[in-house]
Amino acid sequence: MKVVATNKRAFYDYEIKEKEIAGIKLEGHEVKSVKNGQISLKGAYVVFYKGEPYLVGAHIPLYQHANTISRRGYDPERMRKLLLTRRQIESWATKRKAAKLVIVPLRVLIDHGLVKVELALAKPLRKYEKRTKEKERQEKRKAEREVRFVS
Repeated sequence: MKVVATNKRAFYDYEIKEKEIAGIKLEGHEVKSVKNGQISLKGAYVVFYKGEPYLVGAHIPLYQHANTISRRGYDPERMRKLLLTRRQIESWATKRKAAKLVIVPLRVLIDHGLVKVELALAKPLRKYEKRTKEKERQEKRKAEREVRFVS
């Protein structure tokens, strides 16, 4: 699997509980745009609309060589349906409501020519949790530097 895009902010803002890979329903020119690496997951999240999961806020610009018919009225941040099994949808919907979690996209992958999205069931972190997490990372980096310097 080739990683096309990563949502780095999600790893900072959320505590990842569970991961799952889902398909995504795209138009033809959107697939070409994604395969060129032109996708942004910044601020993207998953909502349930009429019992189906949709990716909201993912920015996929129009493919440069798309024909004029697809150019008319194209919205690069439209809702895109996620392709999961019924059992997966029900499981994630109940877990999300019970534990007050959110579903965020982590990565966009290409697997045998198909565009996939790695989703995570995550708990939003508070500011003080983010600060302590960042402090721990800095201390770990400092310790690694000292070990490298000594040896």
